[in-house]
Amino acid sequence: MTWQGLLADQRFGKPYTQEHNKGRTPFHKDYDRLIFSSAFRRMGHKTQVHSLSHNDHVHNRLTHSLEVSSVGRSLGIQVGQSLQNQPHWPSWIEPHDLGAIVQSACLAHDIGNPPFGHFGESSIRHWFASYAQQGGMTQLNLDEQSDLLNFEGNAQGLRTLTQLEYHQFNGGMRLTYATLGSFVKYPWLSNSVQCERKSKFGSLQSEKHILADIADRVGLIQQGDFQWCRHPLVYLMEAADDICYAIIDLEDGVELGIIDEQDVLELLAPITGPAEVPKRTAMVDAYYSTRRLALLRGKVIDYLVQSAAQTFMQHIPALLEGKLEGDLISHCDPITQKVIGDAKALAKNRIFLAPERHRTELAAYSVLEKLLDGFVPAALAIGEPSDDKRLSFKAEKHLALMGAHRPEQGATAYQALCCTMDFIGGMTDNYAVDLARQLSGEMK
Repeated sequence: MTWQGLLADQRFGKPYTQEHNKGRTPFHKDYDRLIFSSAFRRMGHKTQVHSLSHNDHVHNRLTHSLEVSSVGRSLGIQVGQSLQNQPHWPSWIEPHDLGAIVQSACLAHDIGNPPFGHFGESSIRHWFASYAQQGGMTQLNLDEQSDLLNFEGNAQGLRTLTQLEYHQFNGGMRLTYATLGSFVKYPWLSNSVQCERKSKFGSLQSEKHILADIADRVGLIQQGDFQWCRHPLVYLMEAADDICYAIIDLEDGVELGIIDEQDVLELLAPITGPAEVPKRTAMVDAYYSTRRLALLRGKVIDYLVQSAAQTFMQHIPALLEGKLEGDLISHCDPITQKVIGDAKALAKNRIFLAPERHRTELAAYSVLEKLLDGFVPAALAIGEPSDDKRLSFKAEKHLALMGAHRPEQGATAYQALCCTMDFIGGMTDNYAVDLARQLSGEMK
């Protein structure tokens, strides 16, 4: 792969122009388009880790994405500064352009996530598995069934960026190929060998030709049928996400009283050194109970950013050959690997297994179950052959609620279900809860 191709500034769904506003490159415009989109705005009411939390201090998908984009920008600029004097580097790409590409990819990395975060994904998969066992997906071929049985926010994100926002089914946000390539974390389909290995995929069957177009324009190396290597900048986006995900989850755990602050301070000590404990007073205790970790966060993130950027530069040949195994963090120095690994383990063992999460996740599952029970049969009824072309009263009312996401008359079963997931997947947590409650007969 070459940087000339990987950093293509042509826009998906729009004729190419070389005329750019001075000081505001196409990559900076990508960031603006994402920031002003309704899909991005809705993330302000979507779960990061703690579903339906009443504590306004914990993170949601929007605040998490903004923080990841900030770290990603720093990573991109540092790498850009190291690369700009190398042979074959495009003369028109500045370090801040590379920073903007990674920043935009980071900003969009969770844009396809459904209500209730990763638990929402699991709930949707479980519902479709049960629906299939009842014979409810016989109208779909095996590849189409795979998309729903393995519902994936990353694939829904590509559909959101290229199909749903702004220019609907005509280029979507019309982002640059460089940004789209850096966004696609898993450039393969749900039925690929890679998906079997990683349990993740980056495109639905409905967008597979868009994925192929992106891969072709930026020059990704093909590794199978509709399967490519990753764009090198994906590793920076993923590293930024890992850094924020690991550190910020722990802060939220302390904020909610699920884990003890001292456990986190000890975990970060390889980077921060022993935490200085001030002389205790009532005022000091009140201040440091919520702020000490925030004060140390900058030092920790700075160390991890430096480590990830240096590691990226050390593996440039493997990255350009599409041969780097694992993620970037797994190749970093031992301290980086230990801190992030221990942070993820602490979150998994203490935060994700907390009783409070079990209660809210059961409630979230009930919400999604109610929505899918109503909207999926209604959407499938649109394409069902019948002597009586009229839909049932109940189906028509469900479809009316879908608004712009309502499937067109005569849509295939797969197209109708994609539209349904556009509607349900795009909901905020609060809207999903309110709508499910109303559909259950609760009028207030």
